Amino acid sequence: MVVQDIQQFSEIRPKARAYFCYLFHKNLPNHLPSVSVESITARLLKIRGDLQGIEALYLLDAAGNQVGPTYLKEGKCEEDACKNRSTRAYYYRAMHERRCTITDPYPSLLNDELTVTASEPIFDENGEIVYIACLDMPLAEVLKIAHPMALESNAGRFFRWVYAGFTVALAFVSLLLFVKGIEGFLSYGVGRIDSIEIKDIFESTILLTLSLAIFDLVKTLFEEEVLGRPKHDPTSSIHKTMVRFLGSIIIALSIEALMLVFKFAMTEPAMLVNAIYIIAGVAMLLLGLAVYIRFTNQGERH
Repeated sequence: MVVQDIQQFSEIRPKARAYFCYLFHKNLPNHLPSVSVESITARLLKIRGDLQGIEALYLLDAAGNQVGPTYLKEGKCEEDACKNRSTRAYYYRAMHERRCTITDPYPSLLNDELTVTASEPIFDENGEIVYIACLDMPLAEVLKIAHPMALESNAGRFFRWVYAGFTVALAFVSLLLFVKGIEGFLSYGVGRIDSIEIKDIFESTILLTLSLAIFDLVKTLFEEEVLGRPKHDPTSSIHKTMVRFLGSIIIALSIEALMLVFKFAMTEPAMLVNAIYIIAGVAMLLLGLAVYIRFTNQGERH
């Protein structure tokens, strides 16, 4: 779960940084003739009151020494004044880049949970950095802000439940296809493997292929529509599932056509034309899938 959270953070990091930059720019005084610790602290407390989920807020001077206490989400103050934090990434990056920055997730000193720190340099009227405002927020809260799981409304919850119902139903279909696919082999028994017919192997392969394709579709629907996982990565999006699903159908139809070719060649040669029709249909599906992949990849690159 931790690895997945970190991967999601890397995907939504620009959005999270944009949000924190907007929050700082909206509330903190900057590029003013007289910037006092009291005025900045008052605005930091306002941010703490407006934004849910904040772990801590504190202010550093240009040398990296903490000015004043650490303001926790419970409203209590931890006396960390004069602590030097010049070796921390949030201080160094804010001073070096001279703009709002956001760190990678790291274990918090307060509760050992993964935390992200956003830092904003505060300039005087001459463009010199005099303070750096820092905001600590748990990684889980950052993910909620930058990528909400779904609409927190009745309609959003209703559609989540609908998608959950469909995923459960499709999962049962996949399971039934899987059971049906191996049922033919189990009916022969362990000692009768040599009596298995080629026709049964083909049919079981088709059922198992369709079962895998439907299960892959269930996995994607559950992660993206029910759990609300990000869709920015093309390798985990519905595009990949669509390609797999259509590919599985093409494979199943190809196996069916091959099975019919063998069957009609031995029993009814005049019916071979039906197998040829299926092969032509498979070729058209394959061509359509190639066109779909071509145009989809072009859209992603642009």
